[in-house]
Amino acid sequence: MTEPEVLLEQRDGLGLITLNRPKAINALNHSMALAITDALRTWTEDDAVRTVVVTGAGERGLCAGGDIVAIHADAKDGANTPDSATGRFWRDEYVLNALIGRYPKPYVVVMDGIVMGGGVGLSGHGSHRIVTERSKIGMPEVGIGFVPDVGGTYLLARTPGEIGAHVALTTARMSAGDAIAAGFADYFVASNDLPALLETLRSESADIAIAKFATDAPESVLVAGRGWIDACYGADSVEEIVARLRAHEAPEARAAAVEILAKSPVALKVTLRSLRAARTAPSLETVLNEEYRVSIASLSSHDLVEGIRAQVIDKDRTPKWSPATLAEVTNAQVDAYFAELGERELGLVAPEVA
Repeated sequence: MTEPEVLLEQRDGLGLITLNRPKAINALNHSMALAITDALRTWTEDDAVRTVVVTGAGERGLCAGGDIVAIHADAKDGANTPDSATGRFWRDEYVLNALIGRYPKPYVVVMDGIVMGGGVGLSGHGSHRIVTERSKIGMPEVGIGFVPDVGGTYLLARTPGEIGAHVALTTARMSAGDAIAAGFADYFVASNDLPALLETLRSESADIAIAKFATDAPESVLVAGRGWIDACYGADSVEEIVARLRAHEAPEARAAAVEILAKSPVALKVTLRSLRAARTAPSLETVLNEEYRVSIASLSSHDLVEGIRAQVIDKDRTPKWSPATLAEVTNAQVDAYFAELGERELGLVAPEVA
């Protein structure tokens, strides 16, 4: 018998969620998102569940993101509406992201190994986010012609200074120290201590159990580079950001310019606008609503199909973007990504504060 793609277990006061697609680095699909949502809603009302714990099967990571091969198939076949399989998946995935962000019980997530894209949606909005020396966290969407989603722009927009813009536009991977400094994680626990931590959670509260194993996080390279990051990424356009990076004396800045120019020009411009809007958004729900509009628009774009083809399907790593340069991307093309969806809006509403 094939094992379930999500393992759910309730014992010793814990609701245990294990993403169980290790060969795919636990990439998230629609049925997995629905199963996790159902479990979380059930456990909300269950007094026997004190703490939720989320882990990934295998040694490679918590979650490498969404199942982009399925997304590619929809986009390529013209299934590009909110009613498409991908549109329905994103709707339920973003509902799950919002549920995690408001979850009333401790939500302990072990971000060991690779945590990308949709994996950030499952972890970054939780109450107790644990990283290890093996953690590699990022939002790599612009590299496949897509735009950060799953509430990622909400997190990226709230990093110190312009760290979030750097991570989003270059698809840089954050280490454990980077992730904690950037607000994507809370605690550093050595990977060797994870089994003991998970065992301790069976008898102690999340705060007490984690305190027994958490140690000082490694230094953040991104924080150390804030001098050039903030100076360059504070610009109002991607073109100006690239110009500042190229002109800066720091070798890391010039390397970042090269990385940005390899990404989808239209996705870069949409991403920067999304980040700037998310910075002043009043809630995670507001950001998810806008991300849903952008994601649905991306399904109709040339670059999403081409980016996934080049990076995942054919793996030639040579996408042919259209428009091919930043200068060729018009304001109207960027505006189209933010068009309202009418009755098909995601429609999440933040709960009123009593």
